[in-house]
Amino acid sequence: MEFLIKIRTAVNWIMVVLGGISVLMLMILATANVCMRIVQVPFQGAYEIVSFLGAVTIAFSLGYTQMRKSHIVVDILSETFPNRVKKILDAIGYLITMIFFAVIAWVIFRWGIRIAQSGELSETLKVIYYPFIFSVSIGFGFLSLTLVIDFLNALLEKER
Repeated sequence: MEFLIKIRTAVNWIMVVLGGISVLMLMILATANVCMRIVQVPFQGAYEIVSFLGAVTIAFSLGYTQMRKSHIVVDILSETFPNRVKKILDAIGYLITMIFFAVIAWVIFRWGIRIAQSGELSETLKVIYYPFIFSVSIGFGFLSLTLVIDFLNALLEKER
C-alpha cells in the first residue's frame, strides 16, 4: 500500500505542476490579449487557447486536490455516527465516486479518439485539439486512481 501511495503522490505532484504551468500560460495569454486590445490588435483565437488551458488546469488538479482532501465534504449527518459506520460510508463514497469518474475518463477518452479520427480542428485557429481532450481524460483517470487508493485506505485503516 505504501508503494501505491508513493506513486499516487508523485504522479499527482507532476500533474499539479503541469496544471500550474497551464494556468500560468493561461494568465500570460489573457493578460497579453487584454493589453493588445488597448492598441486594437487582440490575439486571434485567444479565447480558444484560454478554454483549452483552463480545461487542462482543472483536470490536472483534481487528483492532487483529492489527495489533499481539499474538496468540499458535507458530513453534517455522518458526524454523529460511530467511527466504524463513518469508515464504511467513506469507503462506499470513495467507491461510487471512483466508478463515476472512471466512466467519465473513459467517455472523454472515447470522444478524443472520435475527434482525432475525424480530423476535426478548432473553430478559430484551425488547430487539432484532441490532445487537450486526452489531457482532461488523463486528469479524470488519475482522480479515479487516487480514489481507488482512498477506497483501499478506508477499508484497510485501523479504527479512528
